[in-house]
Amino acid sequence: MPVDPHARRLLWFVFMGSKGGLNRMRLISVIRERPLNANQLAKELGLDYKAIQHHIGVLEKNNLITRVGEKYGATYFISTFLEVNLEAFDEIIAKLEKSK
Repeated sequence: MPVDPHARRLLWFVFMGSKGGLNRMRLISVIRERPLNANQLAKELGLDYKAIQHHIGVLEKNNLITRVGEKYGATYFISTFLEVNLEAFDEIIAKLEKSK
C-alpha cells in the first residue's frame, strides 16, 4: 500500500523538522516494542521525566501515540494512525541511518 503523503509530511516534521525529533523517534521505537508509562520511558531512554512529558505531549497532539489510564500510571501505545503509517516512520529511520 502506498504511503500517505500527508502522513509522511507530518512524520517528517515531528521527527526530523523540529528540535527533539530524535528523542521522539526513540520514544516511539521503545513503545512500539512494548507500552510503558512516562517514568518507565524516562528510565529506558535516560531522559529527564519532564522531557518525556514534553515529548509525549507533542506526540499526543499529533495523534502519534495514545494513552490508556490517567495521570502518573498512564501507559502509552502507538496510535492507530501511526500503526497504519509505520512504513513512512520506518522510511524516516532508514534515511537517518543511511545519512550517518
